[in-house]
Amino acid sequence: MVVLEVSFAAAASSVVRWILMLGGLMAAAALLWQAGRLLRLLWWQPRRLERALRAQGVRGTSYRFPAGDLKEYGRLAKEAWSKPLPLRCHDTAPRVAPFLHRLVLEHGRTSMSWFGPSPKVTIVDPELAKDVLSNKFGHFEKLKVPALSKMLGSGVASHEGEKWVKHRRILNPAFHLEKLKRMLPAFSACCEELVNRWAAESLGSDGSCELDVWPELQNLTGDVISRTAFSSSYREGRRIFQLQAEQASLVMTNIRKIMMIPGYMYLPTANNRKMRRNNREVESILREIIGKRIQAMERGEGTKDDMLGLLLETNMRDDMGMTIEDVIEECKVFYFAGMETTSVLLTWTMVVLSMHPEWQDRAREEVTALFGRDDKPEYDGLSRLKVVTMVLYEVLRLYPPATSVVRQTYKEMEVGGVTYPAGVILELPVLLIHHDPDIWGGDAREFRPDRFSDGVSRASKDPGAFLPFGWGPRICIGQNFALLEAKMALCMILQRFEFRLAPSYTHAPHTVITLHPMHGAQLKLRAI
Repeated sequence: MVVLEVSFAAAASSVVRWILMLGGLMAAAALLWQAGRLLRLLWWQPRRLERALRAQGVRGTSYRFPAGDLKEYGRLAKEAWSKPLPLRCHDTAPRVAPFLHRLVLEHGRTSMSWFGPSPKVTIVDPELAKDVLSNKFGHFEKLKVPALSKMLGSGVASHEGEKWVKHRRILNPAFHLEKLKRMLPAFSACCEELVNRWAAESLGSDGSCELDVWPELQNLTGDVISRTAFSSSYREGRRIFQLQAEQASLVMTNIRKIMMIPGYMYLPTANNRKMRRNNREVESILREIIGKRIQAMERGEGTKDDMLGLLLETNMRDDMGMTIEDVIEECKVFYFAGMETTSVLLTWTMVVLSMHPEWQDRAREEVTALFGRDDKPEYDGLSRLKVVTMVLYEVLRLYPPATSVVRQTYKEMEVGGVTYPAGVILELPVLLIHHDPDIWGGDAREFRPDRFSDGVSRASKDPGAFLPFGWGPRICIGQNFALLEAKMALCMILQRFEFRLAPSYTHAPHTVITLHPMHGAQLKLRAI
């Protein structure tokens, strides 16, 4: 019996050793597989893609393991952002995008750099940019970072294929002309609250006040998107705007680490925990708003004529509508993009008109000729604005909210005589295209709204060179909404105020997803 027990123990010990050995071999194999995968992603694939592009004459920087040009990108940005621009200087590219500006100067209008281990080809030619944005062959996708999309909103702007088609089809009616006309009273009410508040603050001996209009205009556009998308006041949505703005800042702070370190978003860093808390709070607020609306609809209350009502009504009558999670993600995008684009446009418009008072006077003369000093602008009058429209277009040209548009190949694709393998990022630098003297003439970096006097198509040598809202089937769905809102706000401001730069203003545009004034937009407003 003792012998049997000893033999059994020995056998069991041997089995345990074999199990441990097998486990060790499996762990080693997993580590080797992961190491091989990283070696392929961070070394062999970049080298293969670099050879393929250089063989076709694409010039640019060489791949540097493992971060590519991200370190140099950060160094140049830090250096450029430390120096403000002279007032009335609109040559913003060297400060806003110093790496891209230098890359194109050194390597040409189609040039290669490295976003981590991924080759990024920058294309300045607007005709080639339109080929990419038209997506006529379906081989260009939005550059996706799923964890980031989840933090800021994964809506129609980031979807592909059938999901994009479905969401775009559902959302399109909300931006039809007749819908936009019905939004004008909400635009007008929000703008009236703003100018009345500014007038109340203009109590100095000369009827003037100094104000940072950047947060003021963010509040305005936040109020507008709340009322038109969710029929709620700005106060109900204020927390969402604060959280989404903070999310954008946190994303930009961490973008290099997120792109370079696999799984970085899931590490328990202070910033990552903050982003997850913010996202949970945003989703909780939106879920509550949506839940209340669904309950009201189930009680038989009428559907409100806003974007949320449109989405939910479609869901109730169409089994192929969006899920509640889809609706929440679209709402997150509404809140961020709906506020951001127009507030950026209005802020730079007020800054630039402060630098060029002669154009401010011309715009005011047109507004008062159409609406007087007190009448609220209405659609027919807004549609007849010529000077104001030229001013807004020129500001969008010089200070586009999105300074670049990025796509990625998922299979081999030819553009402009170059065959791009799968996995290449194509960057269309809107800011550089908008500032290119070869396209816009020798005064490309000057504020000259009259270049748009005969419309967008005749403003430059290339009719497709004006890209503030993108191009092709994925052109910004809210562009008409943004322009109509901007016209309404600018008209009502011009009716009530003259404005110029305050002594404390520093001209320092920089990117935080969109093009922001780094130190605010301090203006001196005088009631008229």
